[in-house]
Amino acid sequence: MSPTENFPTFIYGTAWKEERTSSLVSLAVKNGFRAIDTANQKKHYREDFVGETLKELYKEIPREQFWLQSKYTYVRGQDHRLPYNPDDDYPRQVKDSFESSLKNLHTDYLDSYLLHGPMSFEGFTTEDQQVWKTMEELHKIGQTKIIGVSNMKLQQLKDLFTSAHIKPMTVQNRCYAEHGWDRGVRQFCLENKIVYQGFSLLTANRQVVADPGVRKIAEKYSCMVAQVIFCFCKHVGILPITGTTDEKHMQEDLRSFEIELTSTEIEFIENSFY
Repeated sequence: MSPTENFPTFIYGTAWKEERTSSLVSLAVKNGFRAIDTANQKKHYREDFVGETLKELYKEIPREQFWLQSKYTYVRGQDHRLPYNPDDDYPRQVKDSFESSLKNLHTDYLDSYLLHGPMSFEGFTTEDQQVWKTMEELHKIGQTKIIGVSNMKLQQLKDLFTSAHIKPMTVQNRCYAEHGWDRGVRQFCLENKIVYQGFSLLTANRQVVADPGVRKIAEKYSCMVAQVIFCFCKHVGILPITGTTDEKHMQEDLRSFEIELTSTEIEFIENSFY
């Protein structure tokens, strides 16, 4: 089975949209997105607002046509609006957060469920291992088709991969061109059939967006710079996440894969900012 078989080609991200979340998810679906990324973390996401829209959309578009991804977030990444009791052990927190996500999204399963970030900035801790074991259980009983992690350093990912009974199926990281587009983690994912999801592809790489060489490539294909970057992602094994709030950009983003960059252009974008 191909590691990308159960994945979409483009994901719409819902972070930092607050009260606009519902209308923007509706707009994204109207323009062709079917994969939605969220998290049970009201500090940065409104998963409940995503669900309000989905509940209405399910009347016209079957749930099975959507790909829904959410996350368990530790207390340190939350504000006071917690989806679990912080005094409970980690397995209970994960289960309660997951059940809350199902309720928020009006579904009885998720397509993908992630650990939003490890407990520590270094290492994969005992707490992380407890969370991962609980996520493995959710996968085993079919409540989530995919389990993975987010905001992971290479060594942390290696530690998880070594200790996990069910290996991570996807990694979602902020992707910096100045770090070789997260080259180390990407390479590990490629070698181990893990799907790499990249976010902040534009906002974290303003020097790429403004680069004359990249703009020249966009002019050659009569497209936007963002489309060139998303097309590049396809070529190097990055599943892109876009959080655009502009309808025209939504349409353009989804057309990014119609472009076919040359090997020289791909190499230029991958290596010129590292």
